[in-house]
Amino acid sequence: MMIQPPFKLQTASHFDYTARDPDFSNFFKEAMANDSRVIESVLITKCKDLFEGLSSLVDVGAGTGTTIKAIAKAFPHLKCTVFDLPHVVSDLKGGGNLEFVGGDMFEAIHSANAVILKWILHYWSDEECVKIPKKCKEAIPSKDKGGKLIIIDMVMENSKGDAEKAETQLLWDMIMMKLLTG
Repeated sequence: MMIQPPFKLQTASHFDYTARDPDFSNFFKEAMANDSRVIESVLITKCKDLFEGLSSLVDVGAGTGTTIKAIAKAFPHLKCTVFDLPHVVSDLKGGGNLEFVGGDMFEAIHSANAVILKWILHYWSDEECVKIPKKCKEAIPSKDKGGKLIIIDMVMENSKGDAEKAETQLLWDMIMMKLLTG
């Protein structure tokens, strides 16, 4: 059973609305790209060992590919793929060790040594959050053959912390309830 968000856009899900409204789509892509810039420097400098031994990497739901473009530049030996809905990547051009592939992560994910899910799972229901890693598992080799699933997402803490951190977590939770099923 699919649980619907308590507050939903009048006529469409967030992703359907994004596909239909180019202005909103551009705004959303730019917001996600700005968010990605924060993560990319950490991945490249502090987590570079994640990419050791890999020859290919797919960033699922990567939009315009801000994060994986930085990874591709920092690790030129790595074949990097942005995998997102066809309407998201149709006008984007790859080159060198970067390519753009359209598809549906609930159907099949482009094959690679490793898959990144950056800020993807929080968008979806619990049932869908089980399906997505299963599709990733089908796209990568086994762990003993070097396959990796890299998940970057917000972690909600139950412990007592500072008020600002708790407020930020609550805000994200409310956004997810309002717009999505996650």
